[in-house]
Amino acid sequence: MIRPLDPLSSIKLKMSVLLLLSGAAGVAYLYSIYRWVPPLLTVLIALVIVIGTALLLSHGMTRPLREMTAAARAMARGDYSRRVRATSRDEVGQLAAAFNQMAADLAAADQQRRDLIANVSHELRTPIAALHAVLENVVDGIAAPDRETMQTALVQTQRLGRLVTELLDLSRIDAGALTLDREEFALAPMLEEAVAEVRVASDVAGRRIHFTVDVPPGTTAYADRARLHQVVVNLLDNAARHGPPGSDVRVTARAEGEELVLEVRDEGPGIAPEERTRVFHRFTRGERPGGGGTGLGLSIAHWVVDLHAGSIAVLANDESTVGPGCRIRVTLPGAA
Repeated sequence: MIRPLDPLSSIKLKMSVLLLLSGAAGVAYLYSIYRWVPPLLTVLIALVIVIGTALLLSHGMTRPLREMTAAARAMARGDYSRRVRATSRDEVGQLAAAFNQMAADLAAADQQRRDLIANVSHELRTPIAALHAVLENVVDGIAAPDRETMQTALVQTQRLGRLVTELLDLSRIDAGALTLDREEFALAPMLEEAVAEVRVASDVAGRRIHFTVDVPPGTTAYADRARLHQVVVNLLDNAARHGPPGSDVRVTARAEGEELVLEVRDEGPGIAPEERTRVFHRFTRGERPGGGGTGLGLSIAHWVVDLHAGSIAVLANDESTVGPGCRIRVTLPGAA
């Protein structure tokens, strides 16, 4: 496609040339039909009026473009706070609105990156410091390498392992690269394994949470066992973190028609209704006491449930009020 005005570096100048060429085409038409040529003074005055009007009107029309250029340069320096004022409904206004949305998305992504670095740094420092202290005590002869000491070290390595798994899952979420290995399996043993894994960490942390598993005999699930185990561990860990020390965490599962309904209930302060969707967003750690973690556990659980074509939601214990306690319900297709 021919673009004769591309060499011109200013949109204002392009608009002026466009108007002049349009006027010249009109004059040429008058000359071809009526053999009429306007006086030279009239032509000069018309040129001044055309150029002046084009420059005046195009200044406001191109202002969003200049603002976008300045904002883009600021983004290159790491400043995502600048926005473009768009009042028109034309293509420039639509471009400005899209630019503002892009700037907001980039700002959110940059904040998530900062949160990830801060949260991961914090989560890495705690188990590494604890593991270092245990091993140092063993090496110095202060503590004996007995079962209890090794169990403490094992819990810290498991915590590091979960963190690495969450980070790997986060990269898979962004890449959209994961396939499910579905199989039918007994649900009760898998839940017991998840409870045992979380119970060890809870006991070492001194919280002494009491876990209860309630599953009807013969209940099975058709899902990716490893991924569903990961979901249950994340839910149990979240419940143990936010429940008061010595409280109960109850895991229930039942078949409802062709669906499997799994619930994890704690005795914590509960979650406000307006926060029950946000807790599944990345890096949302919540404001409840006893918090912590990277803010990725529930987000990854939501992702895994979505892959199974299921649903996950936060409910209060009576499904309508805040506290005491909350429950998270997972519904998966293909229960047997």
